[in-house]
Amino acid sequence: MGRHPRRDLQAGLTVAIVALPLALGFGISSGMGAQAGLATAVVAGSVAAVFGGSGLQVSGASGAMTVVLMPIMTAHGVSGVLTVGVLAGLLLVGLALARAGRYVALVPAPVVAGFTVGIACVIGLQQIPHALGVPAAESDEVAVVAWHGLVDFLARPHWWAMSVTLAVAAVLLVGTSLRPTVPFSLLAVAAATVVAEVAGLPLARIGDLPAGLPAPSLAFLDPAALPSLVAPAIAVAALAALESLLSAAVADGMSRGRRHDPDRELFGQGLANLVTPLFGGMPGTGAMVRTAVNVRSGARSRLAALSHAVILAGIVYTAAGLVSKIPLAALAGVLLATSARMVEMDAVRAMFRSTRGDAVVLVLTAVATLTLDTVPAVILGLVVAGALALRAMARNVRLDPEPLRRDVRLQHTEDEHAVLAEHIVTYRLAGPLFFAAAHRFLLELSEVADVSVVVLRMSRVTTIDASGALVLGDAIERLERRGILVYVSGIPDGHHQPLEALGVIARLNQAGQVFATTTEAIAAARDRLHSTGVLPRLAG
Repeated sequence: MGRHPRRDLQAGLTVAIVALPLALGFGISSGMGAQAGLATAVVAGSVAAVFGGSGLQVSGASGAMTVVLMPIMTAHGVSGVLTVGVLAGLLLVGLALARAGRYVALVPAPVVAGFTVGIACVIGLQQIPHALGVPAAESDEVAVVAWHGLVDFLARPHWWAMSVTLAVAAVLLVGTSLRPTVPFSLLAVAAATVVAEVAGLPLARIGDLPAGLPAPSLAFLDPAALPSLVAPAIAVAALAALESLLSAAVADGMSRGRRHDPDRELFGQGLANLVTPLFGGMPGTGAMVRTAVNVRSGARSRLAALSHAVILAGIVYTAAGLVSKIPLAALAGVLLATSARMVEMDAVRAMFRSTRGDAVVLVLTAVATLTLDTVPAVILGLVVAGALALRAMARNVRLDPEPLRRDVRLQHTEDEHAVLAEHIVTYRLAGPLFFAAAHRFLLELSEVADVSVVVLRMSRVTTIDASGALVLGDAIERLERRGILVYVSGIPDGHHQPLEALGVIARLNQAGQVFATTTEAIAAARDRLHSTGVLPRLAG
């Protein structure tokens, strides 16, 4: 933190300017109020900056978290949200101690992209009432809130709020694309506030804000309500882990030589969510927009994120009166622009061009996020992506017939080789032999033409699970019932266990029909056919 203090302090100031309207807007969108968003930015931002696993991550209230908190706020009120924050913090610390951070990297890119698209749509719909200057309906369904807001506006149209929202959003979108380092969000909000005050525009304002943070307290905890809040806490913890680690990964990608510690990041976010509710703040996460601004502004250490929190604390204690005059329509413009910038259209288009499966997962996750909830949407996306991956893997398993190997060690003549080829067939198994591919494998192997011996070459089998082993055993039994001898060769190291545990090759081992090489298997098959009289002993 002492190597580049000037650059870090400048970056922290820039991030604080960007974070102020976002913190206010997300606090209001969650239903807890602007002061909760500011408390989260100050407390969670400072705690996570010190104890987190990324030196460039900036934490605070996020748009995705507001989506999860809205139904909790409706059902359990402010005390319920604060309690959920504490429980989620404990869960995150537990995940960190269990070293679960590495598994977030396994989330497929289409699931992340679809989740981001869905969250952006939800944030946009949340802003409709404020953008139109009408009261928000009492509902945790954003589509219902947006529809009622539109109906109320059409019944009594007034254009000041919409004009302010569109102007602020346009300034942010156009200005940021031209000059990314300029804090257009604060400039636009400040200009809208001045114009609204001077012109006396009839716009709803943030309202009275307390000067400073409340004294820390656990008075909100209600032991009797804890059982009903466990499930929401799991959802909040899952979202906080996912968003924070993805944001930290984005910071790594934007900087050179940076690698975050995922487990330490979960620990830092857990501590932040344990402490923030004590000061009336909402659950927080690592924030992609603010983290990206931090990196682009030249941040080099944790000092930037920490100074951003300190600067916001100074605003909370000294400028609460000015902040209370900000029109809600201006904050709606900031959040609409933020939701539009969340979606990387180039990445979305690339996934649509990639494969049909990627497009399906992206769309399904986005729609589920918009219509269901965040965590169920991610789980659904993971399940579908996993099913499609299993399907693709199942298609990779092959059962290829091969011509009988000619090997000088067998020392047979051309005539004997021709006769052997009529009675012995070899098949090479390649790829994963597991439950998703087992049925197709069974059908193919059961259709083997009438021969005397089948040699199964397994050296290129990549994995075998219990289902694959059982199907292999079933196929061998079907061939043997038809009077066909089965020899197995080249079982890779590590694949013997499922075959032996399920008794698939125990009998073949006892009968001497399992070999290390195909040459040995063919030699044994030739001797067996000669000894049983199926083949005459030819001179050679």
